Amino acid sequence: MDGFHYDNAILDERGWRARKGAPETFDVGGFSSLLHRLKNETDDIAIPVFDRSADLARASARMVSSHQRLLIVEGNYLLLDRPHWRELFPLFDLTIFLKPSIETIEERLIQRWLSYGFDQQTAEARARGNDLANARLILAESRPANIVVQD
Repeated sequence: MDGFHYDNAILDERGWRARKGAPETFDVGGFSSLLHRLKNETDDIAIPVFDRSADLARASARMVSSHQRLLIVEGNYLLLDRPHWRELFPLFDLTIFLKPSIETIEERLIQRWLSYGFDQQTAEARARGNDLANARLILAESRPANIVVQD
C-alpha cells in the first residue's frame, strides 16, 4: 500500500505534508485499480514500492509474477470504513487485523523512528504526533476482520 503515497510535491501543494501517512495522503483509487488487476489478470504485473530512504514511491519497482497465486496485502487502512477505502474490502479473501494496545503501538513507533537514526526526542515527537493519530483512527474506524490478533 505504501507504494501509493502521494508524492511530497502533491502533499505540499495540498498542505498535507505534516499528515503524510494519513488516509487522505494515499492514492486509494490507484491502489484499488492495482488490486483489481492482481486479482483478475494472469500476466506479470509491475507494482510500486515505497523507498523510505528517498521518502518517495518508486513506480514499477517490483514484479508480481503470474504464477504467484497467494498475495498478501499489508497496510494500515485496508479495513478502514470510509469512502473509497471500504470499496477495497470485497477484494480480500481473508482479512487479519493486528490489534496491539495503544501503549504497545506507541512504543513500537518510537523504536521505529529510532531505528531510522532519529534522536529520542524527535522519535517521540513523530510517534506521538501524526503516527498515533493515525493509529487511533485505525483502531476506531476499521471494519471487522476475519481474524483479530490482540496483544
